Amino acid sequence: MLPLVALVGRPNVGKSTLFNALTRSRDALVHDQPGVTRDRNYGVCRLDADAPFLVVDTGGIAGEEEGLAGATARQARAAAEEADLVLFIVDGREGPSALDDEILAWLRKTARPTLLVINKIDGINESTALADFARYGFSDVTTISASHRQGIDDLLSEVHARLPEEGASEALDEDPARMRVAFVGRPNVGKSTLVNRLLGEERMIASEVPGTTRDSIAVDMERDGRQYRLIDTAGLRRKGKVEEAVEKFSVVKTLQAIEQCQVAVLLLDATEGVTDQDATVLGAVLDAGRALVVAINKWDGLTAYQREQAEALLARKLGFVEWAEAVRISALHGSGLRELFKAIHRAHASATKEFGTSEVNKALEIAYETNPPPSIRGHVSKLRYVHPGGANPPTFIVHGTRLKVLPESYKRYLENFFRKRFKLVGTPVRFIFREGANPYEGKKNVLTEKQIAKKRRLIRHVKRK
Repeated sequence: MLPLVALVGRPNVGKSTLFNALTRSRDALVHDQPGVTRDRNYGVCRLDADAPFLVVDTGGIAGEEEGLAGATARQARAAAEEADLVLFIVDGREGPSALDDEILAWLRKTARPTLLVINKIDGINESTALADFARYGFSDVTTISASHRQGIDDLLSEVHARLPEEGASEALDEDPARMRVAFVGRPNVGKSTLVNRLLGEERMIASEVPGTTRDSIAVDMERDGRQYRLIDTAGLRRKGKVEEAVEKFSVVKTLQAIEQCQVAVLLLDATEGVTDQDATVLGAVLDAGRALVVAINKWDGLTAYQREQAEALLARKLGFVEWAEAVRISALHGSGLRELFKAIHRAHASATKEFGTSEVNKALEIAYETNPPPSIRGHVSKLRYVHPGGANPPTFIVHGTRLKVLPESYKRYLENFFRKRFKLVGTPVRFIFREGANPYEGKKNVLTEKQIAKKRRLIRHVKRK
């Protein structure tokens, strides 16, 4: 169990910048706009290899109790109450504010060990900043510039002096057996609600306001004896619709989460069907080659006629990914979650399945004999042998001749044949075609003098005839 340090303060004082500096990562979204961070984001500080600790970045407490600001404040307070040490971050350039006074009063009520950290002291008089915050009554105050990594070593010394050897929080581990599942979709389809339902707590801020989630938040979970890492992502929209810089950063975080996951769960809104934005998200998952499960959310709110219409629309719009299983769920009420996890397990097993060279060559041989490639300009492609090329997604490397002219229809036939033979569900299948090099390519056959003389005699003989 690693000790936990919570970063708490009002909006735009540099908590996320300090989080990235301590964890040596870019996991926290950083922008000049206040209120970018909303959910709790955990990471491990290993700047001192002998004494690592867990860090939690929180959203700014804005003094409001309603709406998104109130939900963000509740997340920050929950992080502070479970922490072994709270770093109260203030802005050295702006000085103390009434909001800082309110946050400090609340921190003192929690009775959690607290260290005052004055950020943004680069370019200002440090003594003046210390004097401004002297009325808060802290015996030890640390001054830093998180953006310039100034004062981080002194801060670490103060933190280690106050932390217990053992904490009550578990760090995100890197166990390869832990299944990484990313929940993706367009804004406001219920991703955060679904993650909260699976965790059994209000871990993510769920709101009817589109774009509530901005960071990609990873949470570890155990269910039925299996370990999972659930990743809640920001909603993806088409590039033409993305204008704000914060949203562009959120899109990058979501794409990174898709690349790093093993199974992507695409959430659709059953009341709206498959939209162009859903196709954008689906394209990102297919480009990454990740296993896919389609979860149709809000299914319980449809009538029998609406469900029939929704089924017809899904069959028409998602026909090109018919290998992906579709599960009907309700994130709000929890129905269909057992079927969802069964589909996730099947997709993960198919995506990470290992193949032997002999069995894939046998499959290629049967596919070739059952349906040979068509003749293209009098020539037929030859598929000589195949071998596995990797997993997640399953990849097969086919060697042969004239493979550049192999029709796309035949490539799809091979994909479907392998998928059916090896019972692969919920995962794309990739084929890489490689032609053998021609050993005589670029070489000119130079005739000897004897061959040239023979050629001339044959020409004279033909002319006389």
